[in-house]
Amino acid sequence: MGDSFYEIDVNRCTECVGHYDTPTCQQVCPIDNTIITDPKHIEDTERLWEKFVSLHHTSS
Repeated sequence: MGDSFYEIDVNRCTECVGHYDTPTCQQVCPIDNTIITDPKHIEDTERLWEKFVSLHHTSS
């Protein structure tokens, strides 16, 4: 679809844990099966929740 490339930042990606049931990037990508999991960055649900909390933590 042209020269546009998007890269998912593994340090910020929670695979939408805490937001949606499935990763939004997979739902909105116009090309099927183009978003693949990086085998160097496999994270379980617990780790994804920890990342979600740390990224969205607000001090009161």
